Amino acid sequence: MASLKEVRDRIGSVNSTQQITKAMKMVAAAKLRRAQDSIIQMRPYARKLNEMMSTVSEGAESLAESPYSQVRPVERVLLVTLTSDRGLCGAFNSNVMKAAVNRIESHYTKQALLKNVDILAIGKKGAEGMARRGFSTIGQFSDIFTRLSFVNVKEAADFIMDAFAKGTYDVVELVYNEFKNVATQVVRTEPFLPIQSSTDSPAGNAASNANYIFEPAEDEILNELIPKALKIQLYRAVLESNASEHGARMTAMDKATENAQEMLKELRLIYNRTRQAAITKEILEIVGGAEALAS
Repeated sequence: MASLKEVRDRIGSVNSTQQITKAMKMVAAAKLRRAQDSIIQMRPYARKLNEMMSTVSEGAESLAESPYSQVRPVERVLLVTLTSDRGLCGAFNSNVMKAAVNRIESHYTKQALLKNVDILAIGKKGAEGMARRGFSTIGQFSDIFTRLSFVNVKEAADFIMDAFAKGTYDVVELVYNEFKNVATQVVRTEPFLPIQSSTDSPAGNAASNANYIFEPAEDEILNELIPKALKIQLYRAVLESNASEHGARMTAMDKATENAQEMLKELRLIYNRTRQAAITKEILEIVGGAEALAS
């Protein structure tokens, strides 16, 4: 049985940890509110932009001529993983990395064997984790979340789009956590490049049944719209991941606080039992000593 001093030290240590997890939960809650507002405001804009691109691109010859819509034999693949810069957020980061590995193993086995699969990690944990798994990581965008803004995300989008347009990669996909609520984040793997005509979508079908007058020319609008839509798509994914991170961290710290409280109950019970045993032992020693003197 541990001594009273050891139990007291453990109680003090757990108590300090509990205060830290409480503080981290409160910080995550404050950040989550701002991040949640940002993604809720972004979703309608991103959805409408995609609808506009579907409308304009329907039947436009420039879509097939765009450098971002070129469908090539898949020889080199780029996966963009969106994770956090810090840990203590449960399975948030590991879920993204597992999804990326599963995607490679199920769809890009041949490319992986030829070392033709690269990882662009937005978030330090993803960069470290995928490197440990033996994948090549490129780009220096791991600090985007420390200064999150459209301008910084745009730099990453420009890098990806330029690499695809030059033929460095034939397919680009995003792997990230989509924010549902504080306790739920859903891992998504979605195509980024090449873009494809959405004739099978409801927006595409609606566009094919309508006639529009475009000003300026349809091709000019599309050439401006495609790069913007791609940048907004990446920015939305980053905002989704950011909100999901704070939700995951808030949930993890809440659970850690509850676990610390349970541990404190157990340690206090052990402390009281140990103290009671020590007192009983002292009483027995005193009684034994008194009987020895009396005899």
